[in-house]
Amino acid sequence: MTTMNIQASAIKTADDFLRWNEGREGKREFVRGRIVEMMVNVSRNHAKLAFLLGLALGAKLDLAAFDIGSADFAVKTPAGIRYPDVFVDRAGGSGSDLAARAPVLLAEILSPSSLAVDFGEKAEEYTAIPSLSHYLVLAQDEPRVWLWSRDEEGAFAKPEMIVGREETLPLTGLGVTLALADLYRGIA
Repeated sequence: MTTMNIQASAIKTADDFLRWNEGREGKREFVRGRIVEMMVNVSRNHAKLAFLLGLALGAKLDLAAFDIGSADFAVKTPAGIRYPDVFVDRAGGSGSDLAARAPVLLAEILSPSSLAVDFGEKAEEYTAIPSLSHYLVLAQDEPRVWLWSRDEEGAFAKPEMIVGREETLPLTGLGVTLALADLYRGIA
């Protein structure tokens, strides 16, 4: 594998950042021209919820049409590069791609330190991605999900809050519905 040796001060674009960041230890995002360090330790509930969401999506979606992954794969936003906790991307591209080509679902799992960013900056950036159908924010300690969905006119409305193990998560843009009981199995 060859990587470009770019000095951090020379990073001007999302692609510069992806090349610079490839193979480096730690986690960071590139937002509005700045390199932002990310949280590397997550709780067991956070890790479990990300896994269960990916598993549930994988069971319902055509894996020939969609790629499903987690926080180690980049998504380009209008502000730079983010690493969502879970993503669904249209399949295709190259196996050496460093970022999603056409993400259709992005999900973040709340932690006390990420609340403002997940509901603020990330919601704004993610919902500006033309291919995106859904943005999810999931509480990690109770069955509670905030769902942003693109409407028929192509706009995102305010998020819908879905609460309770007996509730379902309608991902109409993907043609699937997920049960919160499955997502929060063993968590709450």
